Amino acid sequence: MIGSGTFSVRYMDNGYIFDQAADSLFARNNELLEIIGLMNSPVLEFLKIIINPTMNTTAGVISQLPYVPFSASNQARENVEEMIKFARDDWNVYETSWDFTQNPIIRTQQSNLEQAFNTWQQQNADAVAEMKRLEEENNKLFIDAYGLQDELTPDVPDEQITLTRADREKDSQRLVSYVLGCMMGRYSLDEPGLIYAHAGNQDFDANRYLKFPADADGIIPLTEMHWFEDDATHRIREFLTAVWGKDTLDANMQWLAESLDKKANETAEDTIRRYLASKFYKDHMQTYKKRPIYWLFSSGKQGAFQALVYLHRYNESTLARMRTEYVMPLISKMAAYANSLETTKESSDSAAEIKRIEKKLQDLHKQQAELSTFEEKLRHYADQRITLDLDDGVKVNYGKFGDLLAEVKAITGDKTE
Repeated sequence: MIGSGTFSVRYMDNGYIFDQAADSLFARNNELLEIIGLMNSPVLEFLKIIINPTMNTTAGVISQLPYVPFSASNQARENVEEMIKFARDDWNVYETSWDFTQNPIIRTQQSNLEQAFNTWQQQNADAVAEMKRLEEENNKLFIDAYGLQDELTPDVPDEQITLTRADREKDSQRLVSYVLGCMMGRYSLDEPGLIYAHAGNQDFDANRYLKFPADADGIIPLTEMHWFEDDATHRIREFLTAVWGKDTLDANMQWLAESLDKKANETAEDTIRRYLASKFYKDHMQTYKKRPIYWLFSSGKQGAFQALVYLHRYNESTLARMRTEYVMPLISKMAAYANSLETTKESSDSAAEIKRIEKKLQDLHKQQAELSTFEEKLRHYADQRITLDLDDGVKVNYGKFGDLLAEVKAITGDKTE
């Protein structure tokens, strides 16, 4: 109803509703596609401004616009039907689509990750070019039908074609998100679409994840060091191997790391580990509009321990398992690592190395203190055997864990909300 940009409409399939801020028009099936084509053409914008030169476009304004059936209407309908398909297919490459089936880079079935992205990039470019051609062809049909050849041009600027353009960094982030979804059991390389989104880990079937096994408990550590064999970085290596094979693993890891802003002094694994530990959750929060499906349990600013938990696989024993399988073993591993550093320091003759070890020990002791505090809190909440009611939504359920979770205020709001 209100907008400063060019007027446009979209086709709504079954399952959608409308309100007064975004009115809907209903038509007989044989006219619907033709009317959509008209309403997305410069003809309607031209006529609308004559009737109503304001930012408000009400149902009354639209009802006054002339609709003229014309001889080329069949071609216009075919074009609109094709454009709807392009738009639908474009939306379905995103996880947040109801009809998402698989990450589009993997779907290209190329021999390595770089070739897969290049193919996806070309597919995007081809779709944009064809959408532009169809738009301009339809514009010409309607301009001719309304006799406005001297007033309007059928040309469509590239920026008005709103289909996805491939973006190496963003597409790599989406690929990582999909890989984590496969780890969690939300998706599978064996079947398309959503696999598990029930509650409490009930009826979870591990046999649906044969090419790339889902995590046993839906708890995925995100740590800056390789403390656990099932941490996210290690499992990304397994995923890339499952999809493209061992021979291309190193090249694929390197390409992915470079896509995620690899630093000169980092290995590919270092970069991916840093992205997961420090940036992934921000991207996840943005994708799911502050209603995340993977929840980040965090010990605090020192980053001693972080783990993602898939909310659909969480149950009353998840926190106890996190404590016994990850946090308690990590306390022991950190203590052993600190002892090892002390031994190395005592035997070193290099002042520079001693200084480096002292800095590392200082950071490690801070992490140990943070982890000890986190373990106490985790034990307290684990003893409560908290359950989730998914009908209450993310906002309510996320607030049940105190400060065990990251970004609590951003998700639950403040007390006055």
